[in-house]
Amino acid sequence: MRKDLDISAYLVVGPENTMGRPVSDVIAQALRAGFTCVQIRSKECSARDLIAYTIQAADVIAAAGKSKSVALLVDDRLDVALAAREAGAKVDGVHVGQTDIPVEVCRKLLGPDSIVGLSARADEMLEYVKTADMSLVDYLGVGPLHETPTKTDCGLAADGTIITKSIDDLKELVCASPVPIVVGGGVKIADIPLVKSTGVDGFFVVSAVCAAPDPHAAAQELVQTWNAAKQAD
Repeated sequence: MRKDLDISAYLVVGPENTMGRPVSDVIAQALRAGFTCVQIRSKECSARDLIAYTIQAADVIAAAGKSKSVALLVDDRLDVALAAREAGAKVDGVHVGQTDIPVEVCRKLLGPDSIVGLSARADEMLEYVKTADMSLVDYLGVGPLHETPTKTDCGLAADGTIITKSIDDLKELVCASPVPIVVGGGVKIADIPLVKSTGVDGFFVVSAVCAAPDPHAAAQELVQTWNAAKQAD
């Protein structure tokens, strides 16, 4: 479990999100803007390509002098995280869903000081937080705030409908959760003050930065808006 985890500005990125631009370049721009956490995610890449992207991300974070302050995570793929570590990259952990590799396995193989983030189904999240053993989880990823094309199964209920999270839902989750919460799924600048007012610990974005004409400017505006909302609390 990590005590110094900062998920206030969390970038999820993969090659299918960056409009043909190098993943490493988009990460570098987000870091310069003040993003605090990076997750490598791709449902299209081979394992070898994902390992390469993860190593590149670790190199970018190191070049920025932020290896100790910015966490690098891999979505779903525990094997990729371990392989990138074996190659010498500083990979801090993984983010998994309830249908992915169990958090107990992730924690055992990654070690006690690694980060394990978890997403639960939107319609089950509150019940999960109240009843599950959260001792092996560092944070929860919650969403979607809005329907989003970058992860079409986010918030998918058993009947195929998309369940989005309201501000009241988020407040209730914050009260119930023993671990930090990061919220995403179509988050835009206008959402940030309300999201921050719920008491969550951060926001995550994909296309708001990765698909922006100027990723650095977009990332900077998000970070500045979050920090302003934080100061206003």
